[in-house]
Amino acid sequence: MSAASHRLRAVAADPAPDREGFVPYISHDEFRAGLPHGHFRMVVNPTLARPYVVRRTRVIVLSITVIALGAALALAGQVVGGGVLVALGIVANRIVRHQAGKIVLHLAARDASVYDEVTTNGVMEVRRSAG
Repeated sequence: MSAASHRLRAVAADPAPDREGFVPYISHDEFRAGLPHGHFRMVVNPTLARPYVVRRTRVIVLSITVIALGAALALAGQVVGGGVLVALGIVANRIVRHQAGKIVLHLAARDASVYDEVTTNGVMEVRRSAG
């Protein structure tokens, strides 16, 4: 764990929310337990989420591989199949980037290390819901 994570845990000893429901640190277990019941409101920073998801899912490597296979197939005479693979590689990359916020939430809900990483680095902020 990083030093920032330890500082956040030390602050979490007194989890008194402010006016907007922000608590300095909410544990992953509490997050997972309260998420299905609507106890938390998540704010995902799209500017930080896109590069994080691209790096975490390695979609660039997958896209480049599929595009390269499509180009090779098209050069070998299978133009339609190659074109489909090139389009698939481009579309997959764009879909992952467009859905980055949902992917971050999905990954954070299932893995404590991802949750700690995204909350510590400002990719996702977790707040208690008002109701």
